[in-house]
Amino acid sequence: MIEKQVESKVFLQDTDEIFTLLGKFDEHISLIEDNFAVRIIPRGNELLIQGGKEEVEAVFTFLQELLALIRKGHLLTTQEFLYGLKLARRGEAQEIKNIFNDLVVVTERGKHILPKTLGQKKYVESLRRHDIVFGIGPAGTGKTYLALAMAVSALKNKVVQRLVLTRPAVEAGEHLGFLPGDLQDKVDPYLRPLYDALYDIMGVENFLKNREKGIIEVAPLAYMRGRTLDDSFIILDEAQNTTSEQMKMFLTRMGFGSKVVVTGDITQVDLPRGKYSGLLEVMEILKKVKEISFVYLTDDDVVRHTLVQKIIQAYEQYSKESRPEQDFQNAERRN
Repeated sequence: MIEKQVESKVFLQDTDEIFTLLGKFDEHISLIEDNFAVRIIPRGNELLIQGGKEEVEAVFTFLQELLALIRKGHLLTTQEFLYGLKLARRGEAQEIKNIFNDLVVVTERGKHILPKTLGQKKYVESLRRHDIVFGIGPAGTGKTYLALAMAVSALKNKVVQRLVLTRPAVEAGEHLGFLPGDLQDKVDPYLRPLYDALYDIMGVENFLKNREKGIIEVAPLAYMRGRTLDDSFIILDEAQNTTSEQMKMFLTRMGFGSKVVVTGDITQVDLPRGKYSGLLEVMEILKKVKEISFVYLTDDDVVRHTLVQKIIQAYEQYSKESRPEQDFQNAERRN
């Protein structure tokens, strides 16, 4: 039986609204038609949606949700449009306003930082509610960037007095004393991604001024030993490369009035052979502590170039397909 074709109209207020909703050269129309069995026809300040009843209703709801955001001043990106389409396909278009309305912080250049996926929204909410949060997921899911944005927001609002950011310097085996230069010269290469994110959020001048005052501290994990950090927002990045001992040492640095965020990708462990990841271990040890939140981000939450998501998925598929052969080869070597 052929489904009855229906038509619905979306009314647009002006050319700016049309351009933002439809994208350059109306590219968003093609994206909708690729994902739904509908036809979109622009006519002046109207969009006609033609197709089956369910599909037309889904697209109409999706476009109305986007328009509500645009009319509040939100500058819609193609990346956000694509994620909104994914939600619409799952019948979750109403979640769009909940995600893209949740402002975390405004950068020095006026850029609004906010979650861009449902997973990121859950992560941000956990960062607000819990004193210890583990953000675990693949590259590009925003786990470190959003944690830094929340940290800068907490500092601006005087919720904390300083930021402490750390990473395990695995490539140097933590033997930093053998590297040339002073402490800052030794650790800078391993902490560069944190600097880059803070430059973007705070501005270079503001970051350097706060680091000079000791309000922001960026240091390798080895330098956390023996300290107690009160009234601080503490972030451990690349935590999959911590040992069991390092993870325990780090978590017990937490003092009164502090918040701890641990981020990592359990598929990217770079520890030497024979060393077990402290992140993998702590996921088991602390999973029943209700005051601690574990947020697991997936390739659905990747917010870099769309190719990054495809690369992650390809690697995951390759890993699944090749694991039996790898296990056999490892067994052969042991024998």
